[in-house]
Amino acid sequence: MRVYIGSDHAGYELKNHLVSWLKEHHHEVVDCGPAGFDPEDDYPPFVLRAAAGVAEDPGSLGVVIGGSGNGEQIAANKVPGIRAALAWNEDTAKLSREHNDANVISIGARMHPVEQATRFVELFLATPFSGAERHARRITMLSDYERTGELPPLP
Repeated sequence: MRVYIGSDHAGYELKNHLVSWLKEHHHEVVDCGPAGFDPEDDYPPFVLRAAAGVAEDPGSLGVVIGGSGNGEQIAANKVPGIRAALAWNEDTAKLSREHNDANVISIGARMHPVEQATRFVELFLATPFSGAERHARRITMLSDYERTGELPPLP
């Protein structure tokens, strides 16, 4: 599977670890940066490139990393077609795929040890979307809103 990955300075070390781990597990990795550690860098240039890569490459997934993962999730979700989820435990990593068909996982490098963050990515990549009608219906509502700007009807 092709995996796009991007971070900021806070996620730089975890990103590098995950790039190696992903390659060891036979994934094709597109490293969107940063290429070096800069304590003053900003996450949007790297995260938006990772998210745009996923949006333009059907079947791929993405990983974005920052200190908390919050800003990175917000940035990734600005890219049309992206459903980025902040994972903070194994269940949220799995459910983001199973129920929300998330295509990008966001992780806070300062919030989790490397082993735990790696496990989140492992579960995210291994978990398929359930395809359950109620989940598909909700995703369709969000996609329609993203495309048209029209709110879904109230029940």
